[in-house]
Amino acid sequence: MSDFYQTGVVTTLHRLGPPNPERLERELVRLVRERPVALVLPSLYSELDGPALPHIVDELNKVPYVSQIVISLDRADRKQFERAREFFSRLPQVHRIIWNDGPRLRALFELLPKHDLTFGEPGKGRGTWVAHGYVLAQGQARVIAIHDCDIISYDREMLARLVYPVVNRQFDYRFCKGYYSRITDRMHGRVTRLMMTPLIRSLQQTVGPLPLLRYLDSFRYILAGEFSMDADLPRVNRIPSDWGLEIGVLAEVYRNVAVQRVCQVDIAANYEHKHQPLSEQNPEAGLMKMAIDISKSLFRTLAGEGVILSEGLFKSLVASYKRTAEDTIERYHADAAINGLEFDRDNEEKAVETFTRSIRLSGEYFLKDPLGAPLIPNWNRVTAAIPGFLSSLSEAVEEDNKS
Repeated sequence: MSDFYQTGVVTTLHRLGPPNPERLERELVRLVRERPVALVLPSLYSELDGPALPHIVDELNKVPYVSQIVISLDRADRKQFERAREFFSRLPQVHRIIWNDGPRLRALFELLPKHDLTFGEPGKGRGTWVAHGYVLAQGQARVIAIHDCDIISYDREMLARLVYPVVNRQFDYRFCKGYYSRITDRMHGRVTRLMMTPLIRSLQQTVGPLPLLRYLDSFRYILAGEFSMDADLPRVNRIPSDWGLEIGVLAEVYRNVAVQRVCQVDIAANYEHKHQPLSEQNPEAGLMKMAIDISKSLFRTLAGEGVILSEGLFKSLVASYKRTAEDTIERYHADAAINGLEFDRDNEEKAVETFTRSIRLSGEYFLKDPLGAPLIPNWNRVTAAIPGFLSSLSEAVEEDNKS
């Protein structure tokens, strides 16, 4: 029997029955007449030569309802930018490449600190933020969708399912997050399975059943990088620039959108993308850095909700997390066994040990610096400080993309 159970406070839209992307696309073609869609693709230049992005572009060639595609390109010099323009030129939709390392964009970025505005380090967070600004400057889209460029198993149904709940005004959802399973011959998604879910549930035990924690615990794949939203949300949502992006986005949505207007949707029967190394001895790389950044983002979000996080609480939290995560390993062991999947118990235990150290380090960093690096400001804040910034951004992108 298909899973149609509703859990938590966030509406879940399930995958029920066989895939039928053509039906969704026919309906979306009609709906986007009133709710045009822009797709944002944060991308590293190196992904042009990866196994995923050429196939993603092939699939996007078949998508009839997206009116605008914005590629936010990082780590590219002039020659590489020109190659990226050629690479994406086969897209039939109106598309622009934001050359984040180009002289025009760098000149614009230099204006921000002069007005006491931070814009973070180069990466997905800043690239996404800049692309949002360009979409706002163009003023065409009513819905923005975002997904990664390393999805090996990508097909166009993912995008159709991701945007449909927000495009269809009958439902009045303002934000939709994708979810999926990540399975090959074994389970993947260690940071979600073995760190985030046990950590959130341990926090519910140590600080209490806060509405924010219940909201976060409602997401089936909380670290999924795929979401769609009303195009106006970037005007009020701030963005982290590190691995805390996904948690930070959900926290800002919680702050600015009624929970009844938030949903999650099953976008793929299975999802495969590149895997990060555990890097258990290096807090500046791999999954350990990811876990530290995510934990810090979560702790600072809780502090913003008025939760008092003390040294004693962090000690209790680490102990509670480790016990909860170890129990979680037992659950996944049984799940893997009944489905005939490989299960490396030693690697799962090593991951929990690494995440335990990550949470301990995150607590220490938080106590030393509770505010941490500021979030990238929302676009209302930027345009209030620099009224012509969006127009300048649009002009810079258009100049870079001229033939």
